[in-house]
Amino acid sequence: MRFAVVTGVSKGLGESAAKLLLESGVHVIGISRRSNNSLNDYAKTNNVTYQHYACDLGDIDRTEQTANEISESVFSQDPETVYLINNAAVLEPVDQSMNLPSDDLAYHIQVNTIAPMVMMNVFLKQAAETDVQFIGTTITSGAAERPVYGWSAYCTSKASMNMFTTTAALEQQELGTESKVIAFSPGVMDTDMQEKIRSSDADAFKDVDDFREYKWKNLLKDTDVVGGVLVDILTDEAAITNGKIYYVKDYL
Repeated sequence: MRFAVVTGVSKGLGESAAKLLLESGVHVIGISRRSNNSLNDYAKTNNVTYQHYACDLGDIDRTEQTANEISESVFSQDPETVYLINNAAVLEPVDQSMNLPSDDLAYHIQVNTIAPMVMMNVFLKQAAETDVQFIGTTITSGAAERPVYGWSAYCTSKASMNMFTTTAALEQQELGTESKVIAFSPGVMDTDMQEKIRSSDADAFKDVDDFREYKWKNLLKDTDVVGGVLVDILTDEAAITNGKIYYVKDYL
């Protein structure tokens, strides 16, 4: 059996990846604040299971509790492979860095950086203890590699996850485990996050017109298409390069 844990599964890329994994015969556990009943139907159609855990990843105690509960359940079933997709993320707060409220900034870092690190660490430890093949990925962004006016929080949180990915991968390689840790940059997709970006004030986010143009010119990628690339990469385990940051632009 193969299992996949996907965060931010209620919509967007998380929903698409979960759906495609189910269609590939993988049992899926979804984590999000809101449930997604359509994934239950996909699971039944493909003779696999889907479970949902309600969790606000901005709550560190609840996040760690959920990660431990899921990992203990999954690894106790003697799986062939376990996948983790750290997909959930927030964009806000968007503004000049000097204007960011401390509470908003703390929540952002909790969801985008601490929560995916906690999830990955829990699964890496469980995989090492049970000698199970584990493939963990975090959804990153081009914003991790360049400064964007008004996105100091988002650029920073995504850049930190790129470094975490390469560092955790190095450790697993040195330890000689069967675990691989990668990141995946999906490019601009037609999601709710893009709607929020387009609604930004130009004083807070100077590139807002560029993102509005992406929509007008139909340049936003469909999440099912991007999810297909991600699932193809993950399920070709032997070909995965540990520590690599994969870019959807290299495939589409």
